[in-house]
Amino acid sequence: MAKKTIEDVDVSGKSVLMRVDFNVPLDDNGEITDDRRVVMALDSIKSVVDRNGKLILVSHLGRPAGDGSADDQKYSLKPTAARLSELLGKPVAFATDTVGSDADAKVAAMKDGDVLILENLRFNKGEKKGDAEFAGKLAGYADVYVNDAFGTCHREDASMVAVPKAMGDKPKVSGFLVAREIQYLTDTISSPDRPFVAILGGAKVSDKIKVIDNLLSICDKVLIGGAMAYTFSLAKGGKVGKSLVEKDKVDLAKQLMEKGGDKLMLPVDTHCGDDFSSSCNKKVVAAGQIPDEFEGLDIGPETAKLYADTVRSAKTVVWNGPMGVFEMAPFDEGTKAVAQAIADSDAVSIIGGGDSAAAIQQLGFADQVSHVSTGGGASLAMLEGQKFVAVDLLDEK
Repeated sequence: MAKKTIEDVDVSGKSVLMRVDFNVPLDDNGEITDDRRVVMALDSIKSVVDRNGKLILVSHLGRPAGDGSADDQKYSLKPTAARLSELLGKPVAFATDTVGSDADAKVAAMKDGDVLILENLRFNKGEKKGDAEFAGKLAGYADVYVNDAFGTCHREDASMVAVPKAMGDKPKVSGFLVAREIQYLTDTISSPDRPFVAILGGAKVSDKIKVIDNLLSICDKVLIGGAMAYTFSLAKGGKVGKSLVEKDKVDLAKQLMEKGGDKLMLPVDTHCGDDFSSSCNKKVVAAGQIPDEFEGLDIGPETAKLYADTVRSAKTVVWNGPMGVFEMAPFDEGTKAVAQAIADSDAVSIIGGGDSAAAIQQLGFADQVSHVSTGGGASLAMLEGQKFVAVDLLDEK
């Protein structure tokens, strides 16, 4: 699925509309508390600016009502313009609307090498509706469209789908972030070096049904951890105590076990506690033997060793979802063991966003894996094998 990237296009003297993911966390004073999403877009941004393009950046932030209320203003993108200005060491202009008079004036005033951020896309109801008129106005600002917002690639918002459609024959390319996601989450997985091992954790089987189903058909081993393992335990007739389970998904778990056979690896032991706290009474029991007053909070040490050994023998590894309550010691041990094994491995390693990305960052292993996805929901959708309209619309190489 080789798509053209921003470096394949001549941008000198041209207006470039780049959809980025500046959905950063803000505190009560409107200050950015984590600027990683801005930092990660810098390569694509500099590619345009350094080649004398006029760069117009658009993004959403949070979930504003889009009704122009004062409450919406806490979702303003203005703080991102200030932060990007600091990172680039040059002025970054900000328009107080998206397709209104201020945006019109500021786009018209741009010179080569200038950067402008338009106000939050979701302040306009046309963004979520995929409105063609709204998209046409945005597309009218630019000679080139760039998608560098992987976190929203599985959505069909106006800026993701209607805008590139409205661009007609003008170049429509990916930024470097989206190019990397396509490379790893589509190309690598479609023709992996083997053994190909997937590790899936998290709370609910229902969140990962399609992922498990898809990966069982392409992986050599699928390792299950997290609270969803207890639903599989229940399906095997095991005791799960007070553990988080989805009783209505037991039949589904049985079907997945039947389909997976030896490919599907389930925990052999469980680290459990009598309360959801670090200070609870703890014990390690065989899988499916959790006492009534206890709940499973992590995979046990035997499972951690088994999973780590399986990962070490792999040539391609995909990990999505922690093995236990990784935010709370000592129930972070299973996640740590898996993360360490991935970091030590020579395999192509893909960390599928969300909690897994947070865990790998927190444990200090982010530099020792091949790829950490920037989009939790989008990476899950891609692992399910979904087609993304927003990606399909980009120009082929």
